[in-house]
Amino acid sequence: MARIITIARGMGSGGRTIGKMLSEELGIKYYDKDLIRLASEDSGINEAFFGRVDEKLKTSFIKRGGVYKGGVIDPSSKDFTSDRNLFNFQAKIIKELADKEPAVIVGRCADFILSDRSDVIKLFICSDEATAVRNVMEAYGWDEKEARKLVEKTNKDRSQYYKYYTGRDWLNATNYNICLDTSRLDFAVCVKIIKAYIDIIDS
Repeated sequence: MARIITIARGMGSGGRTIGKMLSEELGIKYYDKDLIRLASEDSGINEAFFGRVDEKLKTSFIKRGGVYKGGVIDPSSKDFTSDRNLFNFQAKIIKELADKEPAVIVGRCADFILSDRSDVIKLFICSDEATAVRNVMEAYGWDEKEARKLVEKTNKDRSQYYKYYTGRDWLNATNYNICLDTSRLDFAVCVKIIKAYIDIIDS
């Protein structure tokens, strides 16, 4: 079985839920927001710093490219707590987890960070806007206008974040091994498709 599964996902698509279902079905670890805590513990940098830039960029960063090249900045540097180094520490944690044990890793450009490995399955989970908005309305109890605003903003943030640190288009299907549309497939079917793919490539 492929050891690492990365999941990029559109807001409201159910990517996080599918990741948790896969984790349970395959009996492997699941990592999402806890990557922030692990990076904070590893770096000694307050977790709040990581939370403020989680899968989004400051406005001043958007026009300046800066593809991730590995490594972390020395604690003596004035850039130690920079957004770039916060990303570097998350990437360091993702690599260490991939070396340690099988896992499902959600977001944080994990597909790019682990692109040199042959044991990674890279997924993109998407849906049409109407499905995403409906899912957010149900999850948060919001009205349609609020839900649509969150979907649009979050997807824009994730796209810019991915472009900045990878140099790639977040929506380009060639970045991934499987792309699944949850406006046409329910979550359980998505999990079955992914498991079938794993069985095929491992046979």
